Amino acid sequence: MIEELLSGISPSRTVLGVSLALFIVFWVMKLRVAHQIQSLGGKSPEIPTHLPVAADFIFRSLKAAKKNQDLAFWQKAFVNAQQAHKLPSVPYTAEINQLISNRLVFTIDPENIKALLTGQFNDFGKGETFHREWREFLGDSIFATDGEMWSASRHLIRPMFTRDRIVDTEIFETNVQKLIRLFGGSAAPNGTKIVDVGGLYFRYTLDASTDYLLGKGTDSLENPTTRFAEAFRYVQSRQAQYFRMGPLSGFFSRRKFREELKIMDDFLQPYIETVLSLTPEELEKKLSKRDTFLDALARFTRDPRVLRDQLVAVLLAGRDTTAGTLSFCTFELARNQDVVAKLREEIAERLGVGADAKIPTYADLKEMKYLNAVINETLRVYPVVPFNVRYSLHDTTLPRGGGPDGRSPIGIRGETRVVYSTMLMQRDPAFCDQPPNAERYYDPAKWIPERWTSGWQPKPWHFIPFNGGPRICIGQQFAMLEMCYTIVRILQAYEKIVAVPRSGHDKVEDPVLQFEVTLSPGAEMNCVFLRKGEGNS
Repeated sequence: MIEELLSGISPSRTVLGVSLALFIVFWVMKLRVAHQIQSLGGKSPEIPTHLPVAADFIFRSLKAAKKNQDLAFWQKAFVNAQQAHKLPSVPYTAEINQLISNRLVFTIDPENIKALLTGQFNDFGKGETFHREWREFLGDSIFATDGEMWSASRHLIRPMFTRDRIVDTEIFETNVQKLIRLFGGSAAPNGTKIVDVGGLYFRYTLDASTDYLLGKGTDSLENPTTRFAEAFRYVQSRQAQYFRMGPLSGFFSRRKFREELKIMDDFLQPYIETVLSLTPEELEKKLSKRDTFLDALARFTRDPRVLRDQLVAVLLAGRDTTAGTLSFCTFELARNQDVVAKLREEIAERLGVGADAKIPTYADLKEMKYLNAVINETLRVYPVVPFNVRYSLHDTTLPRGGGPDGRSPIGIRGETRVVYSTMLMQRDPAFCDQPPNAERYYDPAKWIPERWTSGWQPKPWHFIPFNGGPRICIGQQFAMLEMCYTIVRILQAYEKIVAVPRSGHDKVEDPVLQFEVTLSPGAEMNCVFLRKGEGNS
């Protein structure tokens, strides 16, 4: 009987029936998810999308990234949410629904960021999805894990960044002097004095980082085509693209990604093998403030994969973040001659300049208020990680984003991706914390170090260049020391830095921002460095 019944059904009716059934199941599941979110606390305004898995949004995001227009794209996304819901103002939290249960929440609200990083630390983490997607690159390192694995990584790395290990500024001096010479431009008779500071800083911090981590630098300042540097750059750039693609990342090839990853790993492997060939007694004999990061790690673990993962993580954090900050800082100095003069005056008064210059100590750098204001302002306008992510580890809430005024909680189901942007938050006028009696208005979108010396202080969680909470950057003091030391030594050698238009441009424009794993220059940052008595030609 059943066979007779089935034989009477045409293929077209079968397709129609299956499609109808799937449609019903889809909507039942969607309503169920919506009900669950509502029961947890409600939703935030939705950024409108029109294709399955929000493919239209993903492709617009990739297009914006290719043109280095990420900042404008994300600002527009929040405006789109406002317009779609006819809200009186642009929301600080919005979301995208990709299919049945996939949901992305975007926030620049300091209260939500505080909850993600500290107040609800046990509710949010990197999550299994992030760990799986990033494992080839970052392995089981501190940046890709949660719970006991994360805690073990942090415990392993923390001793490498104690004050006793970082106060020795001599670890930077050799590479800084190479950098200073290169900033002088070509020595050839017809050579140019114009240099791209971004490219040089990324080579400088790679040399300094590998010197500190491995005991031997890559010498990329003297050899710009270092293969390891090229591979490292490609891998993190491609990893950032996979992250943007979300559910579509599986459709894109990883062949070259894995080839470059192997080049990167092959470079590190001999160092790991060498340190593992030493006995614990031999490692103890090397114990001093001069021993390498890898030596110190090997005293705690003999697992080559653990050593590799932690090296890559610290290299990513120590090299790219510092290079990006120094690049933007130097370019802003080149556009603001009054700041250079004021900063050089502080340096001259404490340490001297030119032939009379003294090498700065840790104490010198900590106590130079205007120098620290310059670095802090750079970190405010150009945060090293402009966008970051957490996944909800179970059903929970975020404190704000729902309701008519956006101040009510929102429901967060388990495994929901929450993206937060320090860049958008730190540049937003709503969070600029301008004193009511201020003599002048400091535009939060502009680089103005004087805001830090005029009595202004950001409110808690309105300025978090090194993240916050239990996952706050372990190496922040080391990074600040390296950046301050580098800027001081450069301005002890050069009296002026002059910004030059990019190739094919008539005037000096704002820096092009490239959003990958970290923030970096997306185009040339051309400058001329002038010693005392030199002209501008």
